[in-house]
Amino acid sequence: MIESSAEVKPAVRLRYGMVGGGPGAFIGDVHRKALNLDGMAEIAAGCFSQDPQKTVAVGAALGIPQERLYATFEEMAEQESKRADKIDFLVITTPNTSHFSIARAFLSRGIPVVCEKPLATEMKDAEELAALVKKTGLPFMVTYNYTGNVTIKHARELIQKGEIGKVTFVNCEYPQEWLMVEAEKQGSKQAITRTDPKLAGHANSVGDLGSHIESMVSYLTGLKITSVCARLDKILPGRVLDDNATIMLEYDNGAKGIYWTSQIAAGYDNAFRVRVFGTRGAIDWNEEESNYLGLSCYGKPKTILSRGRDPFYPHAQSYSRIPSGHPEGYHESLANLYKTFIGALVKLKEGKTLGAEDQDWPTVEMGVDGVKFISKCVESSEKGAVWIKF
Repeated sequence: MIESSAEVKPAVRLRYGMVGGGPGAFIGDVHRKALNLDGMAEIAAGCFSQDPQKTVAVGAALGIPQERLYATFEEMAEQESKRADKIDFLVITTPNTSHFSIARAFLSRGIPVVCEKPLATEMKDAEELAALVKKTGLPFMVTYNYTGNVTIKHARELIQKGEIGKVTFVNCEYPQEWLMVEAEKQGSKQAITRTDPKLAGHANSVGDLGSHIESMVSYLTGLKITSVCARLDKILPGRVLDDNATIMLEYDNGAKGIYWTSQIAAGYDNAFRVRVFGTRGAIDWNEEESNYLGLSCYGKPKTILSRGRDPFYPHAQSYSRIPSGHPEGYHESLANLYKTFIGALVKLKEGKTLGAEDQDWPTVEMGVDGVKFISKCVESSEKGAVWIKF
């Protein structure tokens, strides 16, 4: 049995703020729980809702002084930037269409940002944020949380080291069933934020699920998409945005790919699956059994690698928290991203230089790629599912 890695916590505990994550929100609470796993940062400020009374209620439950609970994100950005004990970074967990304006407000005042995906809903906004990050030099992370999984980090290094040869084909799917009914008309806050274009942007299934696929393939393989052919379906009558999508892709090394996303797939909970095929072998990963990684090398028996049991590359192993047989999952993968991001902020505070492993998180550039992927899929579908160059 391989024991979990020893935790070395920084001498300094950072302060963070959050915009979004109010009553009834799902992802804000996920971020707070993930951040609590390692005790590297504590929540110190917030604007949790557009309703100030709800912000005060959430803040009181979290033990935040009322003076650091804000009615608007603009007020929060302005006031926090002036404090001697200002927040060390901001977490954005609001609906998609507000990400850009919130991120810009805090970046422009010198505060690093962690932003839920997608980075923005318009390419020009995503590119503006990337330019601002470059200008300020501030750390910025987009929370494609599945890339924080230990087995994914090991798989990435397997591919980088040529264990499966040159990548030739990628097959990914992300089916769910939860929008087979009109949950958005039954009061589901999660359904409303995903199906209303005023909140979600130009896509639903592709934006919510496809963005995870795009970021995962990019992180694992380093391949760049050169063209896409997408069909975005609106299966449930009356839907404005897609709830099912089929996408063909071509990559810069000549490899091909097929992605499928769906929120109307009966029998599927959160079945994110990634298969990468190469000239010598393949890897196979399923989020619902994320502690295991399938590795197939031509002419040899297929191997199922187990996080915690089997020897992983040192960088991947450093994120393993508990021994084998005790599943690590959704919260832990996000906590792993935060572990690296906060560790980098601490090093920068100490005047140290960051290495490549210190910056192993989804960057603003990955966020821009994600917005571009969504927009090109929408464009392809609107033109009749034609091939579109990136």
